[in-house]
Amino acid sequence: MLEQRGDYWISTDTALLDFFVIHRFIAEESYWGKGRTAEIMQRAIDHSALCFGLYLRTTTGCNQIGFARVISDLTTFAYLSDVFVLSEHRGKGLGKWLITTICDHPDLRDIKRIALITRTPEFYEALSFVINDPLDIRKFMLRMKPPN
Repeated sequence: MLEQRGDYWISTDTALLDFFVIHRFIAEESYWGKGRTAEIMQRAIDHSALCFGLYLRTTTGCNQIGFARVISDLTTFAYLSDVFVLSEHRGKGLGKWLITTICDHPDLRDIKRIALITRTPEFYEALSFVINDPLDIRKFMLRMKPPN
């Protein structure tokens, strides 16, 4: 476990990932991965540098309610992908907490550039990401590590 807030927690332990939840959301609900096959999703997870699961502890166990993965060399560049929080858990600051936890992770916090493509730049702007080209509808964004 990396971080905990009440009954919510974040982990990079891939053994805890609920593949069914991840694949269902990406393939059925996301705008970026509709129709993605289970095989492609599994390969994407397997070849990512880090995967972050967001979980809710309940009386019957724990349920995965969010996810993000990082594609990176863990030295100079990282790309943030497949970020989501299930709709019934949104509005509680969990997505921002997830992104902050990712950016503060020991393997990522000193990386100069963390990039992403999104249709919701306002969410990421609050977390120090800036739009690279404002005329591009895809909103390629970068988060630059400030110079020391």
